[in-house]
Amino acid sequence: MFQFDQISKMSKELMDSSLESFAAMSKGLQAINVEAAEYSKRSFEQGTASFEKLVSAKSLEKAFELQSDFARQAYEGFVGQTSRMGDLYADMAKDVYKPFESALAKAK
Repeated sequence: MFQFDQISKMSKELMDSSLESFAAMSKGLQAINVEAAEYSKRSFEQGTASFEKLVSAKSLEKAFELQSDFARQAYEGFVGQTSRMGDLYADMAKDVYKPFESALAKAK
């Protein structure tokens, strides 16, 4: 009878940990999706504004300057966004693993 109670308790703890982990993953994926959508919107707006400036350029030299500025800003934005997304994925992984830490500590 003792083993059954112990197995039942362990099963409940595992289920609770799994549900917490799933909730953390859901929350993390939602944050990642929001961040990706905001970046896409921001990138589209910046590209549109840059194109409008490019079309209204008075000289070829000014057009090259505008295009270079846009490329630099787009690259810097992409690198920053990549770093931000990496941080979000790392945070999500930590949060997903956290509910199982106590169970693994007990198993050792």
